[in-house]
Amino acid sequence: MTDAVMICGHGSRDTRAVEEFNRLAGLLGPRLPGYDVESGFLEFARPVIRDGLEALKKRGAKRIVCLPGMLFAARHVKNDLPSEANSFAADNPGIEVTLARDLGIEPKLLAAAAERIGEAETGGPEDRSQTLLVVVGRGTNDPDANSNISKVARMLWEGMGFGWAEAAYSGVTEPLVDAALERGVKMGFRRIIVFPYFLFTGILVKRIYAWADEVQAKHPAVEILKAGYFNDHPLLIDCFVERVNEVFSGDNAMNCQLCKYREQIIGYEDDVGAPQQGHHHHVRGIGTGQPNG
Repeated sequence: MTDAVMICGHGSRDTRAVEEFNRLAGLLGPRLPGYDVESGFLEFARPVIRDGLEALKKRGAKRIVCLPGMLFAARHVKNDLPSEANSFAADNPGIEVTLARDLGIEPKLLAAAAERIGEAETGGPEDRSQTLLVVVGRGTNDPDANSNISKVARMLWEGMGFGWAEAAYSGVTEPLVDAALERGVKMGFRRIIVFPYFLFTGILVKRIYAWADEVQAKHPAVEILKAGYFNDHPLLIDCFVERVNEVFSGDNAMNCQLCKYREQIIGYEDDVGAPQQGHHHHVRGIGTGQPNG
C-alpha cells in the first residue's frame, strides 16, 4: 500500500486520554479505505510520531498524510508537527509527506458541541435564556488560536439561544475557568453550563471539572452543569476524514491570516519568521504517569 495516514496526537500523562485517542484512531481506520493508517504522539506517550512514520515506511508507504489530532492551529500545529514531518521527509526523499490542516471552526464540530451541551442540560432548552454557557479552551500563547474559542462561544450562544456566553481557558491565558464562573455568578445567572472544547479527557479537562465543582460548592444556589468533551463523536470522525480528503482535492489550505509567525500581530511582533522546530523534546515519549511534564 503506497498511500498512508499518520494520525498525530498531542499525547497526555493521563492514561485514559491516551486510550480515548487510540480508540478514535481505531475508528478512523475503517473510514479511510485504501490508506495504511498509523498513529502516534507528539509528547508524553508512545509510540511517538517518528515511530509511526517509520512503521509506515517499512510497510511501503510512498505518500503520507500527517493528520493533526488537534482542534486549532497553535504552536503544536504550526511548529512541532511540521518539524516532525519535515525532518522525516528530509531523511526520506522518496516519500511524499503532507501535513493536513487543523480541524478549526467547523460546522460539524459546532453541531457536535451542541449535542454535548444538550446532553448536559436538565430541565430542557426552555431554560437557555436564563443560562450562561462557558466554553473552555486549552489556552495557548497564540492569540489566533485563543480567539477561536471566543468565536465558538459566540456561535453557540446565538445558535442555541443562551442568555450569555463566556470564553475561558484551562491555562496559559485568561480568563481561567474559575474566574469566568465567578463572574457568571455575579451576573446573576442561576444555571451555568461548562463545556470543555477538547477532543479527549486528560489533566486539563479534569482541572476544568474540578474548578466547576469548587465554584458549585461555594454557590449552592447556582446550578453548574458539566458538559462532555468531543471524544469519539461521529461528526468529529467525519471532520478528520474530510481533512485527509482535502489533501488530495487541493483544498488543504490553513488559514494563516492572523498567524503570529507570518504576520505582525499586536504584542507578538518578534515572533514573525520564527523557525519551525519542536520545543517539547524533553517530554517526547516519556509515557503516561511521569512526573516531569
